[in-house]
Amino acid sequence: MSDLKAISHHTALIYTMVIMSAADGSMSEKELRIISELTKSLPSFHGFDHSRLLAVCQDCAAILKEPDGADAVMGLIDEGLPDILHETAYWVALEVALADRRIALEEVRMLDVLRRRLEIDKLTVAAIERGARAKYQIP
Repeated sequence: MSDLKAISHHTALIYTMVIMSAADGSMSEKELRIISELTKSLPSFHGFDHSRLLAVCQDCAAILKEPDGADAVMGLIDEGLPDILHETAYWVALEVALADRRIALEEVRMLDVLRRRLEIDKLTVAAIERGARAKYQIP
């Protein structure tokens, strides 16, 4: 995979969301809407040219179709993200996983792979997950 070029932190965060969306075998409209909303609203995406979003998603999807594509994407994510954005990447992945208000087993596995790859401690992950649960509580 040495022929793949390093990616920006914007692209790495988008790839994180795409790999999460694709984890259960399909990318739903809700998941794509969440990806679009997050890229427009999060400070981490300041300076991102939103007109490139579809192309970046398609680039990631193309890599995922290759043999060992998921490993390649995870490597690109790891290389493209500064340490300070590791927790942000986990959070955006969780937001995509929760787009349909349920998390499939494949998504749980992908979150665990992401946590380990980005070396996010379990206490931090628990706090991020608790915050997400609070966000989506229904009385």
